[in-house]
Amino acid sequence: MIDRSFIGLERPPITVDVERGRLRSFAKAIGETNPVYSDADAARRAGYRDIPAPPTYTFCLEMLDAADPFVLIRQMGIPLERLLHGEQSFTYHGAICAGDRVVLATRVSDIYEKKGGALEFVVQATAVTNQHGELVAEMRQVAVVRN
Repeated sequence: MIDRSFIGLERPPITVDVERGRLRSFAKAIGETNPVYSDADAARRAGYRDIPAPPTYTFCLEMLDAADPFVLIRQMGIPLERLLHGEQSFTYHGAICAGDRVVLATRVSDIYEKKGGALEFVVQATAVTNQHGELVAEMRQVAVVRN
């Protein structure tokens, strides 16, 4: 059983500079062909400050730029070989564009079980703020632990 006292556990914030090259590479990797995700002029014509981040890019930032993306899972003593990615959701409040500096602050928001404890669920909530302190996105990730 995962100790419910871990609810509220926070990971050290991750600060990331959003770079054009990484945005273009991510867009290409996911098969995005809309030029606003690769061409700064097209992005500006569409009303963006610069190339915008594709919708799921913030998860990429969290996984690639954290010193240890599984630090909270490790702190809870969960073996990675029993961990499954169960769910991911995003809520956007503003655009994230090349040139922005964002801070990702993640905390464990819930822990619950199903099937008599055979499956446990760890819910992590991440707030993404920009260089102006504005909340631009929220992510919710559910990890499933097989017992």
